[in-house]
Amino acid sequence: MADWKVSGRYLEVCNCEAICPCIVFSPPTSGECVAVIGWKVKQGHHGGTDLSGLNVAMVATSAGNMKDGNWRVALYTDAKATEDQAAALGAIFSGQAGGHLENLGPLIGEVLGVRSASIKLAEDGGRFSMSIDDLMSGQYELIEGQGGGEVRVTGHPLAPVPDVPFTVGRSDHFTFNDYGIKVDVSQKNAFAADFTYQP
Repeated sequence: MADWKVSGRYLEVCNCEAICPCIVFSPPTSGECVAVIGWKVKQGHHGGTDLSGLNVAMVATSAGNMKDGNWRVALYTDAKATEDQAAALGAIFSGQAGGHLENLGPLIGEVLGVRSASIKLAEDGGRFSMSIDDLMSGQYELIEGQGGGEVRVTGHPLAPVPDVPFTVGRSDHFTFNDYGIKVDVSQKNAFAADFTYQP
């Protein structure tokens, strides 16, 4: 197994009400949860392959409670990536390379596909945006907490980033249409956090 490490920013939008009940093993708001996760790799490598500046995204959906597994997932790797970079991103963010994401593997029931896409992840103060080709679009803003601070969640059992506080937001809009999965909602849950993964 190659030596690897990636770090940067994690963004997520889903179709549940804020704060998403799935994270504490409660049923999804509408009976089905659809989440799109984006990772902006600020620094990273896989062996001798530099991964800095690349983006990755994943859609994960469950027909019922997320804790029960049987997730349907698809992975998107940055269209700017070389063949070696795309293979490395696929290995890391699918959990095949080990690390924390490997722990989520038993919850996955079906892999819908892995493919290249133009993935855009942007952050401006407390506002965030994500897009995957013309398949997905999301914009959201952090929810203001006490004293004008951030609302944070930490230690939730389904956290894709362990031991890191997640800031909570609410979407202006969230649309997704791929693999027969369709979402078009607004004013729903969103998260942001720093991440670091390594074996």
